[in-house]
Amino acid sequence: MPNTKSAERRVRNSARRALSNRRSKTRIKSLERRLKDALKSGKKEEAAKALQAVSSAFDKAAKNGVVHWRKADRKKSRLAISLGKLK
Repeated sequence: MPNTKSAERRVRNSARRALSNRRSKTRIKSLERRLKDALKSGKKEEAAKALQAVSSAFDKAAKNGVVHWRKADRKKSRLAISLGKLK
């Protein structure tokens, strides 16, 4: 239970940020899943579009501090490598 007005604001803002972060992470996970499904089915064009979308989502999340920028870069790199292995 917050004791001051500023503490009450911090609780509200924290909840708002947590919701926003959860939305971003959920969106990234679904885009990643879509990319992996396209890779498994061998659809290269669809996978390329999905990679572009997931890369953009990772960049935005890293910019806003939702995920660490190094984690975003590592994930994008590994996903791009997996797309490159698709023949």
